Amino acid sequence: MENYAKNCKSTVIPGLRYQNATAMIEWLCGTFGFEKQAVYTGPNGAVMHAQLTFGNGMIMIGSVENGTQSSSLLKQPNEIGGAETQTPCLIVSDCDALYARAKAAGARMLIDLEEKEYGGKSFTCSDPEGHIWHIGTYDPWQPHEG
Repeated sequence: MENYAKNCKSTVIPGLRYQNATAMIEWLCGTFGFEKQAVYTGPNGAVMHAQLTFGNGMIMIGSVENGTQSSSLLKQPNEIGGAETQTPCLIVSDCDALYARAKAAGARMLIDLEEKEYGGKSFTCSDPEGHIWHIGTYDPWQPHEG
């Protein structure tokens, strides 16, 4: 099969929508350590498109009310009983420190910090708007025994 991936840093980039995207961009940067690469707002202040980097990865953020074609295709966790259909994973070197920072910033812990039998440490939390994040030290790109 032909490889369609472009020669770029990150070829899979999750996209998330937030009701208060501006506040959540600040929360994600301050809590998880994302960095703003670009934030584009519309005339009404809605985030039309934002790019946040984390190491060599990236997420894209938009406001729920930004009026794009894809807006009607997506639901927020609070619209579907707190459920989520995807979970971004962050690979970090110090899971304990990020766990403490996330708790202090009001993240709701869904799976507490724990050692994994396959290696590494991780926890799962939801951000203030209910999106679920899995954060851990396990790096799937590194060789593992098993």
